[in-house]
Amino acid sequence: MRQYHGTHDWPWWKSQITTKWANNSWRFKMANYFVSAIFNSENNKQLTWLLKQKDRLSSLHPDISDSMINLKILKKFGGELEHYIKCICVEPCSTEDYINSMEYIITRTRIGNTWTQNPLKSRITQRISREDKKPERPVLKCHKCGSTPYLVNTCIKKV
Repeated sequence: MRQYHGTHDWPWWKSQITTKWANNSWRFKMANYFVSAIFNSENNKQLTWLLKQKDRLSSLHPDISDSMINLKILKKFGGELEHYIKCICVEPCSTEDYINSMEYIITRTRIGNTWTQNPLKSRITQRISREDKKPERPVLKCHKCGSTPYLVNTCIKKV
């Protein structure tokens, strides 16, 4: 690449990168990636997910402030995790503080984790399956007359 274009300063390279990738379809794709990204602590590493969202926002809006980027990313967490991070980090807060508080909350409280199997539900299904497997008791019949539900000693027909 350098052999073809020669040695240029950074503003020239930046303008070349901008003309190649910073078109409307690329911006639309980055915006869709940011909107569709949902944080899941089991599938995502906290640091990589947060920095990836920060890079997407800063590439879409280069003039946006860091505090605004942090607030937009914070809304992507949602629920209890967002509330606890807001309680720990007092405005203005740097991205590093958000990362540290997020990792602290997730490792200490397991808020971001989702339970895949409910242990109570599995116990109930085991109990139901045991009840289904109970053997059928034989029907009690009288040996003299053959009718049910009484035995010989209580037979009312006196055959």
